[in-house]
Amino acid sequence: MTVESIGTWAGEVYKALDAAPGRMLGLKEVKKATKLKKDQLMSAFGWLAREGKLVLSTEDEDIVAKLV
Repeated sequence: MTVESIGTWAGEVYKALDAAPGRMLGLKEVKKATKLKKDQLMSAFGWLAREGKLVLSTEDEDIVAKLV
């Protein structure tokens, strides 16, 4: 896992969330759209959250994400 790969994964997650404007997407939905493994997805979420581009919360025991 490199900084470059995490940035690439973050780009994939960003594209998936951007395709659903204003919607909260669950972890499974983002994982299916990006075809990333869970650890890759979590790294990407961390990257985007640190940049202030992502809001994470829980809904019905699922992690959901939305672009800010």
